[in-house]
Amino acid sequence: MTIKCSKRRCTNPAIIHQKYSGLHLCEAHFIEDVERKAKREIRKQWLIEHDDKIAVALSGGKDSSALLYMLKKFFQPRADLEFIAIAVDEGIKGFRSVTLKNAEHITKELEVELCTFYFEHELGFTVDEIVSRGFEQAPCTFCGVLRRKVIETKAKELGATKVVTAHNLDDEVQTILINYIRGDIERLGRLRGRRPQFVPRIKPLRKVPEKEVALYALIAGISISTVQCPYARLSFRFTVKRMLNEFEMRHPGTKYSLMRGYERLSQFLPTAQPGRELLRCERCGAPSASRICKACEIVERMRS
Repeated sequence: MTIKCSKRRCTNPAIIHQKYSGLHLCEAHFIEDVERKAKREIRKQWLIEHDDKIAVALSGGKDSSALLYMLKKFFQPRADLEFIAIAVDEGIKGFRSVTLKNAEHITKELEVELCTFYFEHELGFTVDEIVSRGFEQAPCTFCGVLRRKVIETKAKELGATKVVTAHNLDDEVQTILINYIRGDIERLGRLRGRRPQFVPRIKPLRKVPEKEVALYALIAGISISTVQCPYARLSFRFTVKRMLNEFEMRHPGTKYSLMRGYERLSQFLPTAQPGRELLRCERCGAPSASRICKACEIVERMRS
């Protein structure tokens, strides 16, 4: 039996059932729903301004590829805006090289300049080499810090006025829950704070579930790689992700509820205060909460 779209006066067959909303959506209304959520977040987080040079953090995966496609679709008429893509090769054998091929394909198709940077060149080592050292922490702990460092540094060097990342709803609520579990109130507050020392970041997909981003990419004809990072399962985030997916399956809407709860609670959390001066890292000169930034600490550990 064919289920029709829930939207008024629409007789097209549904391609998805949003259990959290109760809606059955056809292809056109599904695309409209995803893009509406993304546009609302762009307006809410930071207005795209005249003459902006926007750097899109592009891994070549489904999320970042779909995001770049969306941004070009939204802002194609704006001749004053410039888009560039920043890709980072962390040096994970059999993984990143595959997704970077997708990044090259979509940037060529959308006529966006792709700037690729390598851990090995920028830092002197790869994630595979970090893993070979046998540190107690999961590889993702190091990789996340270093990726953010490279993207921030290169965005500034390239003259970007905004950095757009493809964090989806799943990513955001995982981060929120991880900080709840760890009791890290400071980090919870920083999730909604901005500091003028860093290039402003926008997350248009933060209210779109991961599965819906994947379906959007599929409909848009974006090449999707099924290869996964071999180290992801070693992280605490992977455990939280699995737990959240189980809750969502049993209790649809759990992820949105967590997000709404955090947004209400965040009004009472300490945030990154714009007027409060950060220190400068003694090694690289970047803004830092301590004498030596986390990225430089990792670099020093690898050199010792």
